[in-house]
Amino acid sequence: MSRAMSTKISRYAFAPSEHEPTLAAIFEAVRALPSLDERALSRILKRHPKNGRDLFSKSELVRSARFLAERQGWTVAEVDETIAKLRTKPVRTQSGVAPVTVLTKPFPCPGECVFCPSDVRMPKSYLSQEPGAQRAAQHRFDPYAQTWGRLAAFHANGHPIDKIELIVLGGTWSHYPDSYQVWFIERCLAALNDFDGARALPLPQAEGLDFSQLNETVDGAAPGPRYNEIVGRFSRRPSVPPDQAGDVAILASAMVKNETARSRCVGLSLETRPDEVTDDEVLRLRRLGATKIQLGLQSLSDEVLRANKRGHDVAASRRAMGRLRRAGFKIQAHWMPNLLGSTPARDVEDFGRLFDDPELRPDELKIYPCSLIESAELVQHFQRGDWRPYTEAELVEVLTSCLLKVPEYCRVTRVIRDIPGQDIMVGNRVSNLREAVEEGVRRTGGRLKDIRSRELKDAAYDAQDLSLETASYSTGVGEEHFLQWVTSSGRLAAFLRLFFPCGPSFVAELNGSAIVRELHVYGTAMALHARDGLAAQHRGLGRSLLKVAAQRAHDRGFEYLAVISAIGTRGYYRSCGFRDGALYQHRSCSDSYGP
Repeated sequence: MSRAMSTKISRYAFAPSEHEPTLAAIFEAVRALPSLDERALSRILKRHPKNGRDLFSKSELVRSARFLAERQGWTVAEVDETIAKLRTKPVRTQSGVAPVTVLTKPFPCPGECVFCPSDVRMPKSYLSQEPGAQRAAQHRFDPYAQTWGRLAAFHANGHPIDKIELIVLGGTWSHYPDSYQVWFIERCLAALNDFDGARALPLPQAEGLDFSQLNETVDGAAPGPRYNEIVGRFSRRPSVPPDQAGDVAILASAMVKNETARSRCVGLSLETRPDEVTDDEVLRLRRLGATKIQLGLQSLSDEVLRANKRGHDVAASRRAMGRLRRAGFKIQAHWMPNLLGSTPARDVEDFGRLFDDPELRPDELKIYPCSLIESAELVQHFQRGDWRPYTEAELVEVLTSCLLKVPEYCRVTRVIRDIPGQDIMVGNRVSNLREAVEEGVRRTGGRLKDIRSRELKDAAYDAQDLSLETASYSTGVGEEHFLQWVTSSGRLAAFLRLFFPCGPSFVAELNGSAIVRELHVYGTAMALHARDGLAAQHRGLGRSLLKVAAQRAHDRGFEYLAVISAIGTRGYYRSCGFRDGALYQHRSCSDSYGP
């Protein structure tokens, strides 16, 4: 397949022009309401059915709103307000960006973890019935098709697609061939660069092997072929085309194009293991445009790590955290309670080390309670009585105690993995576990301080109501300063992670520089350059934090301020006085820059 966009373009079967009078009546009723919930919308749609019998879908309404806006001369603000009322699952973009998650293909894994599922139709540790995994399999793990599909879904349901956080999951990224990594990221960016939802609904032709053809399975309780053997054999079949090979020059071109694309990559997340994080690997991750690394710590006990055949120790986790922090990456740690060899009490103690140990202290956290999957080696330990799942009450108690320990500078992204119930032999099947834990926190009279619990989301605020607060803490490789704009009610509107490294850096470009590791403004994602007097985004909060960061770095004796910018944010940082370097952007701490 050529590098040019290869898609079949299929027009929507639904044509708004055929239903214009009915749609006009629907939108008149929608716009007359100050707010719209599902029940109110249902009543409106039942009064104005499609063809006298069917109800319009959300995606049809969103597309029709854009169509009628041109016909009836709505202002941009009126279009945005109408689509916002119709938006499906608005929480998806209430953190300020639209997350697009894609999966890499199944590939042999360097780990031998006893708890890890071995679904040979999926990248290691993922299951074919998980929602994101199903979407990836439908596209044969083709990065272009996966990215395009998620953009089309967001666009059809009324979400802005200007600012995209690209999240790459699947196995150990660092263990995939370098050429595959380059190809994968370039194809994701190509989809972002090519997508134009205003014209048509594209149906990309997926490249790659169809792993759904694999009929073999791994039985964790019995001897037989394991994941690496089965997947490796299938991938080497003589009838399949050669593996995808990336071209660094083509990737660089896609990056430049994405700086001004309609859908810009404002964050790129990759996941790996602590023992894969070397100095060279950190630089390689950065060359791909990564800004956040998901790091599987799983436990902070060497005894538990050994029992679970994790393949690394806690010292490796500390070294990896230090290297990534010195290079400016945002770090999202993974931690697992209920592992083989642990207990509820030991888990609570173990979790405390995440933030008590200055060499750890992650920026984000995913908590994955261990469940028993029949393809995992843990089945043997369960059958021998060496491991048991925690009861729901035990698990809620553990997680309640843990979440109360999370400091204000960390965001807890998950407290449960989205494993379908039919795949779990024994273990937690409660899908709303986070709500149960938060209720447990309320019963204790405690208050969660983590970022997710304080995010502004779509709430309005008055700029005069904001105050600048700082949370400072030491790490094994320097000092962190978490600068945050907070409302009087304690809601978080924006923050900046400012890092003061100690000693020389293995990244020569960063020597003598303080580092902005993350800048984030909360509130529902808005289109680039859009303005809303009550929304958090695009009101100068980010620029004000950059000015504070530059001044504080100057006061501490740093000559330069560097930022680990994403591909799609380079233009923004240039407007704030930063100049392009090889892997980062830089400005003098003493320079002034525009508003």
